[in-house]
Amino acid sequence: MLSNGPQEGTEKGEIRQRNQTSPVDFILEGLFDDSLTHLFLFILTMVVFLIVASDNILTILLIFADSQLHTPMYFLLSQLSLMDRMHVSTTIPKMATNYLSGKKSISFVGCATQHFLYLSVGGAECLLLALMSYDRYVAICHPLHYTVLMNRKVGLMMALVSWLGASINSLIHTVILTQFPLCGPQKTHHFYCEFPAVVKLVRGDITVYETTVHISSINLLLLPIFLVSTSYAFILHSVIQIRSAGSKRNAFATCSSHLTVVSLWFGACMFSYMRPRSQRTPLQDKVGSVFYSIITPTLNPLIYTLWNKDVAKALRRVLGRDVIT
Repeated sequence: MLSNGPQEGTEKGEIRQRNQTSPVDFILEGLFDDSLTHLFLFILTMVVFLIVASDNILTILLIFADSQLHTPMYFLLSQLSLMDRMHVSTTIPKMATNYLSGKKSISFVGCATQHFLYLSVGGAECLLLALMSYDRYVAICHPLHYTVLMNRKVGLMMALVSWLGASINSLIHTVILTQFPLCGPQKTHHFYCEFPAVVKLVRGDITVYETTVHISSINLLLLPIFLVSTSYAFILHSVIQIRSAGSKRNAFATCSSHLTVVSLWFGACMFSYMRPRSQRTPLQDKVGSVFYSIITPTLNPLIYTLWNKDVAKALRRVLGRDVIT
């Protein structure tokens, strides 16, 4: 009878564990613990999330409502705002739910869905930012032909290519990753199902998957960076040839918002995804993810709103406070 005690206790523990989380559930470590400091950081994160949601929705509605913003440039900006809105909505609500409920689990299907969505939106943003640099190139280097080279149809095609290309890439990654057997406790040292954290749970040879990741990094990071750099090299060459100081300032002002967003986004993505696995730590992965999944989407609409006179004027028009300057 005494020998059955530990065994019975073990069985009860296993039953309790199965009741809390199914065998295919993942455990998300999260960002915060129960300390007062982390409670404050959680509240701050939720405030930032609300700012991201409201700012990006405001930008989309503003571009839709004001007819003077119905141009390819601002249509692409509305798509960027939509991507930022979706990016934070893919990760933050689940993180907040787990923190408030005390549960850290996410189902296998939920993890795969989150993995697919955040990769799709993030990849689409990489492609869109590269294509937006072409829009700035045409506006500055070929202003007389802008309406021909950049029209509504071209803008729609750019948005479609960004969404479709990134979604196909994300689907391939998700399908391949979900086919691998998992080993050990399915606990990820992260606050959402980001693939560097999930892939650490994989048992067996992942050479095929790593090759796919390298190809995607070239297509979604290095190639867009090359296109952005090429566009701005031509832009800089054209601006240097402009004699008017006022025209030069206007040209730089036109590009400054986009270039700032590009630098923030691609810098964070390269830090998160292009480092060797041997140099990765859970803390570094979390910091990089927080930057490009929370901070960057927060800054994007603020950068475009504060630095863009057309958006500021449109906001005043929509609010009924148009000011002649």
